[in-house]
Amino acid sequence: MKPILTNSRILVTGGAGFIGSNLIETLLSQDNKVICLDNFATGKRKNISGFLDNSNFKLIEGDIRDLATCRTACSGIDYVLHQAALGSVPRSIIDPISSTEVNIMGFLNMLTAARDAEVKRFVYAASSSTYGDSKNLPKVENVIGNPLSPYAITKYVNELYAENFSRLYGIQTIGLRYFNVFGRKQDPFGAYAAVIPKFFISLIKHQRPVINGDGSYSRDFTYIDNVIQANQLAAVANKPEAINTVYNIAFGERTTLLELFNLIRQNLIRFDSEISSIEPEYGQFRTGDIPHSLADISKARTLLGYNPEYNIASGIAAATEWYWNNLHVN
Repeated sequence: MKPILTNSRILVTGGAGFIGSNLIETLLSQDNKVICLDNFATGKRKNISGFLDNSNFKLIEGDIRDLATCRTACSGIDYVLHQAALGSVPRSIIDPISSTEVNIMGFLNMLTAARDAEVKRFVYAASSSTYGDSKNLPKVENVIGNPLSPYAITKYVNELYAENFSRLYGIQTIGLRYFNVFGRKQDPFGAYAAVIPKFFISLIKHQRPVINGDGSYSRDFTYIDNVIQANQLAAVANKPEAINTVYNIAFGERTTLLELFNLIRQNLIRFDSEISSIEPEYGQFRTGDIPHSLADISKARTLLGYNPEYNIASGIAAATEWYWNNLHVN
């Protein structure tokens, strides 16, 4: 990946998580000084263990729900890449209070601390869940529907707060609506694991993965390196019209869950031919899920220069190498 953001002081919240730790790895390789803020509620210490001896890396173990911690983390920072959140639609349906406390109050704390520290820009992880029950395809940034989960509500409120702070206080913000991000370091374990790592671990263990529904639901799956590119581009964008807005971050193609299963299985067969005989199981449709999701990424292409390098096939091929090497036990 060509370096985009270099020689800067960058705060990555949720830096021990899947997306955050991948961001940190890239940013450190580009001569940046990186501070990671994480409370390890969902982040993994192993994700950042390789950075601890790097003099350009600093870990602050703390919670974004504490304003004083946020202020400490933002001190002297050029750019904030805010990834910290309680993710997962099902988690938010079971426990809407925790999702709201972290995703809204934590976000507001970070936004306030960044404003007071006069950071150059606040880039934050928004979500495609904001589109709610809108049936329009592809999804275009200025057309959303009604939210289908507490998680979706929290992510939309983030966008409203960011826009409001930009108007009131002049802080530069950019929201990135991620569409089903996947790749190395994404945890396959736990009740709220995403579909791609769950498929990988099941097949590697010779177990039948469960597809929610009949396999026809489709998503715009987005490889992690595309997201890393987008975060950097958002931090350095200099067109006035590119700032204080939100962008779809995806590849711009739709893949059904059954197609996804077949693609992962085909890639794993290279390592273990017995996987070829494993078929999925079909379960109930999941509450809060929409049938189809597809992003229009033309706004990000035009205003940010976003040019995703990995489609679903090349992304799954790259992810397969990581999952096999890290999850396979002889």
